[in-house]
Amino acid sequence: MPKITAPMHKDGDFFVDYEEKVFEDVQANEGEKALVTFHTVAFEGSIGFVNMLQATRLQRKGYETSILLYGPGVTLGLQRGFPTLGAEAFPGHQNFTNQLKKFMSEGGKIYACRFALQALYGHGEPSLIEGIRPISPLDVLDIKLLHTRDNAVIIDTWTV
Repeated sequence: MPKITAPMHKDGDFFVDYEEKVFEDVQANEGEKALVTFHTVAFEGSIGFVNMLQATRLQRKGYETSILLYGPGVTLGLQRGFPTLGAEAFPGHQNFTNQLKKFMSEGGKIYACRFALQALYGHGEPSLIEGIRPISPLDVLDIKLLHTRDNAVIIDTWTV
């Protein structure tokens, strides 16, 4: 086996060029909107958290940004904790809650489908993180149609 002569990587080293940006830094024009939808189960993959970060970035770029939690996506908006609500059972346990709260504190709006909340996951409106607006299942299509009408940026994500 050939001997490796390259120096070992160490903390603080870069593997890629983080400085280069290929595309212009797009900012929203006055009145532009964005909608990010989540149809994914909390803690079952990274896409829920990635989309929260995307929604926050859209908000910071000046888009009037909304998040729609529907289907299993409503599980992202539930209060959680152990042994009490709000307690962090392990590092990162509250990352969804903390990111959604940060998003709302910066002006973002979050909607959660009441059908999925109750019929699919057995929770009521008091189970939602404070600030999340419960909506009728009939509103799930209409929020998408309204954003389409407004030529909004729409990011749809489904996982099963």
